Amino acid sequence: MTVAAVIQARAGSTRLPAKVLRRLGSRSVLEWVVDAARAAPGIDAIVIATSTEPADDAIAAEAERLGVGVVRGSEDDVLSRYRLAIETTRPEAVVRLTGDCPLLDPSLIAQVVAIWRADPRLQYVATTLQRTLPRGLDVELARADALLAADGEATAHHRAHVTSWLYRDESAVPRAGLVVAPRADDLRVTLDEPDDARLIEAIVAELGNDASEWRRVVDLLRSRPDLVEINAHVEQKALDAG
Repeated sequence: MTVAAVIQARAGSTRLPAKVLRRLGSRSVLEWVVDAARAAPGIDAIVIATSTEPADDAIAAEAERLGVGVVRGSEDDVLSRYRLAIETTRPEAVVRLTGDCPLLDPSLIAQVVAIWRADPRLQYVATTLQRTLPRGLDVELARADALLAADGEATAHHRAHVTSWLYRDESAVPRAGLVVAPRADDLRVTLDEPDDARLIEAIVAELGNDASEWRRVVDLLRSRPDLVEINAHVEQKALDAG
């Protein structure tokens, strides 16, 4: 039961261009994500899924530098990029990661994979069905056959969001969620805007490589409301239902 981590990444962000290639400590943001996937038990392959746009040549070059696979497809139809990754690596399941979440914790990735390995009939396992973790620590796993089925049927925003077809209201897909306590979903450590970058850089300055341990990040932010305030005003971009 092989599992591939597929990291979607592109350079064309409007709010923070080339954000996944920004330096964070001694590494690029994308390298932080790759390192988290590498450190997670149960991950058998890593693929970066980017677009064919010329701006994303730099993403492909970074993937080559990091020694991981890369597939390139439509900039807007992200789900089709996942199909390419599945066709390339032939896994039984895919862990969806995004290149703008550098503080991903390998232990969360491993827990999601372990839940699925314990019951491979599950088609979707995620930390987001009931969000209890800070935004930016999201881990989703989908069976490869479920994603391929979604690719054949999904339209509109489901193609950009990749997995939303699997947990839409009318879906009968067998699924499970990972939750933690106490809740920390009021916190935000994803990288969308300059103030997000300021916060994440401050966290890494405080914790170094330990910034990849979600409990240490939460403990730091609970003790430092001044840090939380840095990006408290940033609104998460809504999932377009049009």
